[in-house]
Amino acid sequence: MSLAPEIQAFLNRLEALNLPQVWEAPVDVIRRNTQGRVVTSGPVEAIHEISNRFIPGPTADLPIRIYRPTTDTNAPAIIYFHGGGWVLNFLDIYDASLARLANQTGAVIISVNYQKAPEHPFPVPFDDCYETLLWTIANAENLGIDAGRIGVAGDSAGANLASGVAIKARDNNVDLAFQILIYPCNDRNFETNSYKENATGYGLSTQAMQWFWDQYLQGAGHDENAYAIPMRAASFKGLAPAIIITAQYDPLLDDGEKYAGLLQGDDVPVIYKSYEGMIHGFFSNMAVTPTAQEAIDFVASEVKKLTQ
Repeated sequence: MSLAPEIQAFLNRLEALNLPQVWEAPVDVIRRNTQGRVVTSGPVEAIHEISNRFIPGPTADLPIRIYRPTTDTNAPAIIYFHGGGWVLNFLDIYDASLARLANQTGAVIISVNYQKAPEHPFPVPFDDCYETLLWTIANAENLGIDAGRIGVAGDSAGANLASGVAIKARDNNVDLAFQILIYPCNDRNFETNSYKENATGYGLSTQAMQWFWDQYLQGAGHDENAYAIPMRAASFKGLAPAIIITAQYDPLLDDGEKYAGLLQGDDVPVIYKSYEGMIHGFFSNMAVTPTAQEAIDFVASEVKKLTQ
């Protein structure tokens, strides 16, 4: 399938802005340039409550945003790690998609603004995310959630973090109900077909992903660490059931497809769905394409099956 017409129009508008590529400008400039993503994420639908607070992290207090869809005091929960190449983005961009996901699942969603590379390279963002999981479990009763129905989720770099957190949870006998991986970047191999075929022209580029990985890992010292590069895990046995979403015109398409296969090969239950005509980032761009809402609702339906 060719690009969806609304996606092509979005890419045309993006190109007309003539913004610098991530490797062409200082980090503070490219971070400022993401402010417009709040608009493309769409309006936030009505939800019972959205609240903000700080929690203690390993090296700093971490801002979290809690999306509460109902007054249920024993609800399932989703801990969400946002994307942005471990360098960019902030909680506001995800308000619309997470409010809908909370309403559709009945789950309380806890979104964390983990510390970013390059100032805070691996393992800092990862440690922040894992600590958020532990904090949520420890505070489940006060949060009105069921400690036995907690899952992790993320998009792009956030899906990498969620994958790593799921592996560490397994390694430390911490139970997870599920993992939601939206176009995960789970390997540092830029020679896949999708990295080559979707290298440029579709928003996220292969060169940008190489730059993001360089900011996050800052060398090759962590290349065999499964918490940094989940595809390198020696085994995937015992991991939480996974819901994996990919996009046809995404450099990361093969990463998600291959990771799904590796999990299935080790008997991890996997629901895998690839969206034709879509590009990286579509899931949270509800003002750009109706497929975003369709994908959110699909994920929600699968989460409900795992948390009933």
